[in-house]
Amino acid sequence: MQQDSRSWLILAHAYLRVPDLQGLLDLFGSVDAIVEQPRSRLAEAGLADDKCVAITSPDASAIDTALAWLDHEQHHLVAWGDDGYPAIYADIPGPPLLLYVNGDVDALHLPALAIIGSRNPTQGGRRNAHDFARHLAGQGFAIVSGLAQGIDAAAHQGALDAGGRTIAFLGTGIDRVYPASNRHLAHAIAERGALVSEYPLGAPPERRHFPERNRLISGLSLGTLVVEAARRSGSLITARLAAEQGREVFALPGSIHNPLARGCHKLIRQGAKLVETADDILAELRPLVGHLRETSVETSANERPSAAVDEDYDELRKFLSHDPVSIDELEKQSGLTIDQLSSMLLILELHGEVESLSGGRYALAG
Repeated sequence: MQQDSRSWLILAHAYLRVPDLQGLLDLFGSVDAIVEQPRSRLAEAGLADDKCVAITSPDASAIDTALAWLDHEQHHLVAWGDDGYPAIYADIPGPPLLLYVNGDVDALHLPALAIIGSRNPTQGGRRNAHDFARHLAGQGFAIVSGLAQGIDAAAHQGALDAGGRTIAFLGTGIDRVYPASNRHLAHAIAERGALVSEYPLGAPPERRHFPERNRLISGLSLGTLVVEAARRSGSLITARLAAEQGREVFALPGSIHNPLARGCHKLIRQGAKLVETADDILAELRPLVGHLRETSVETSANERPSAAVDEDYDELRKFLSHDPVSIDELEKQSGLTIDQLSSMLLILELHGEVESLSGGRYALAG
């Protein structure tokens, strides 16, 4: 293993910040030279005493463990200043010094959208997160979230179901999965995207880690979509960080009787863009990433989106017209369940085939 990997790990274990590093590089020239300095020289350079100690007397066992972890072909370190470091982090406060990545490093350079929300969403909120992620991943976005239960997990799964890329930022060391119930999902993300952490291996899920990692979720993304959130949700903190980082903020509206819609409504009042379809997001972000594929709404009228081409969708289309029909009537006519219809109608709405009308009715668009 190259010496500079060990040096970067020593600096990361000392919780060195990028401004600290920049000052030390100006004095000593390289990360290898920094870790070879005596404690007195680091102190003279203005480094805090606890960081001086951590650099000059590193935990050799922890460093060796991290180097052993790096032996796996899917495991990577991405350091500040490397070619593989996400350029989009250059303009955020507190950019990460070092990222531990399990998966595809190239995923960090795709145009990305964060999808976040409640850990205990409604069934409709979970479905919306999944379906928006599936549609947008199919359009070329990497879907970014935090591997939490609820909206996060649904968004990750939606991207995977589209055959797209998804990135999960962890509030623990890269070798730990929290919550443990998402272990299988984490393995799938590592295979088809990336798990990312700025914390040393073995770091537990400390409370402070999660708001810290949220700046990385919003910072890597061109925009952040909040699906469901209570008024005091941590998702609102991430949305605020996104706005402060100059990113777009989107929010799904909901029923005034749903407490998990109140956080989204608060964001909308504060200036977040109200979103009803995935195309609302694409319209805002496409000018920033001109190479993204056109949406299905803009394709030929004879082309049908691949996400909605199967026998069930064809059967449902038989009962749709420009005359509004309720979902209860569709249930009776089609033989599909309400849950199936809700999901399918949303997909068709995302693709511009169907529009949702007042009173829970649906009609063909156009």
